[in-house]
Amino acid sequence: MSFPLLTATAALPALGAVATAAVPAAQRTAAKWLALLVSLATLALAVTVLVRFDPDGERYQLTENHAWIRDFGVRYELGVDGLAVALIALTALLIPFIILAGWHDADPLETGSRRWRPTQGFFALILAVEAMVVISFEATDVFVFYIFFEAMLIPMYFLIGGFGDRAHAHGEETAATQRSYAAVKFLLYNLAGGLIMLAAVIGLYVVSGTFSLTEIADARANGTLHMATSTERWLFLGFFFAFAVKAPLWPLHTWLPNAMQEATAPVAVLITAVVDKVGTFAMLRFCLQLFPEASKWATPVVLVLAVISIIYGALLAVGQRDIKRLVAYASISHFGFIIMGVFAMTSQGQSGATLYMVNHGISTAALMLVAGFLISRRGSRLIADYGGVQKVAPVLAGTFLIGGLATLSLPGLAPFVSEFLVLVGTFTRYPVIGIIATFGIVLAALYTLVLYQRTMTGPVKPEVSAMPDLRAREVLVVAPLIVLLIFLGVYPKPVTDIVDPAVKQTLSDVHKKDPRPEVEAAK
Repeated sequence: MSFPLLTATAALPALGAVATAAVPAAQRTAAKWLALLVSLATLALAVTVLVRFDPDGERYQLTENHAWIRDFGVRYELGVDGLAVALIALTALLIPFIILAGWHDADPLETGSRRWRPTQGFFALILAVEAMVVISFEATDVFVFYIFFEAMLIPMYFLIGGFGDRAHAHGEETAATQRSYAAVKFLLYNLAGGLIMLAAVIGLYVVSGTFSLTEIADARANGTLHMATSTERWLFLGFFFAFAVKAPLWPLHTWLPNAMQEATAPVAVLITAVVDKVGTFAMLRFCLQLFPEASKWATPVVLVLAVISIIYGALLAVGQRDIKRLVAYASISHFGFIIMGVFAMTSQGQSGATLYMVNHGISTAALMLVAGFLISRRGSRLIADYGGVQKVAPVLAGTFLIGGLATLSLPGLAPFVSEFLVLVGTFTRYPVIGIIATFGIVLAALYTLVLYQRTMTGPVKPEVSAMPDLRAREVLVVAPLIVLLIFLGVYPKPVTDIVDPAVKQTLSDVHKKDPRPEVEAAK
């Protein structure tokens, strides 16, 4: 029996979470190092998955298939395609940086505080989220996917509600209330989506007699499984609603700004760069593959919602006074681009969307983590409380600028390639949608440059005059992310080579081909 590599990649952080939580309370530093070592070992396994995956081979590789709940037809079925491999690698790459960036975020509060911050629990919860996200990318049994899609809400709820941002202007009690509100709102929105999806999962089993993604897709392809048009559309809507909440897509997005504002910066990165990617990934893997006709039927409405997300998120980012809320609304705009690329139904659009998931994860991590370092020094999230930072902390300001330029998709940085592909892929089939979405780029330049100008340039405010520059640990967190942004901006081929075959297979599932360019015949 071959080594179960996919199981090991998900099980290692899960076991690491248990071990980290079991470290004695007095050994906080040992718990941190254990969590970091487990995350690095998981990264090594993810690299092994990446190396062993053959982009030109079978659609799903490194497969594992075992009976699990026989009476309900549930099987423990795992497999990865190019989309999953890229996102597993992204997740495993970001977690060590998240842990390093949050090294002191869960230390005990000052003497006399009524609240205790259990360090071991903080890092154990991060590893638990990693395990559940990884297995969500690997699952090819719909029921197995659903279990972990929902289970990841539990550790995220405690990370948001129990370990909030210390930079709060209205006292500890108000901060605790707002954290609880953000955590409950996150949980309720995502639980509502999950419950609707559960009904759709049960309906899919009633129609098909199996939870296996590959069996259902094969049966649909060879004509042995027929769904009534109305049935397929209702099932599609059940799945899509849950994924649109997770993504998040307008108007189901309102939980994200609250969650990112109240969470620590590393947890905010975990939300938007890791957890939310499960929603957009699942649109490609499940919605398009299981319900091809319904996906085409819903495309016009989804594209309109995606464009609204792009413009709405960017406009609200322009008007924000809170740094973390600005990044949150910018992410809503970026997820609009990703979803638009998925439903453009072109190879450029879907390749760009998948590449965007990877690049957005890296760029958002770079910007938000540097913002977190900035906020921890000043003790405020308000943009107006800063000014002239680049004169006292030039390395911090420089890394903040690069993260911001990546967010606005500057040519030469990774997000530019993916955003360009999404816009080209959309324009070839839906030119009006593509043109409107382009205004999101202009707004991105506005909110990013205004943020930098107000925080980093101008006279040095007295409150930031003694601000220290990035420390060695912080440079170790940010520098590799910036290197990746530049490398993938100049040479995205390693990622596109992995995802392109999977994109072509997805387009085949929905019976779509790239439109031919309209060229006037030579006279």
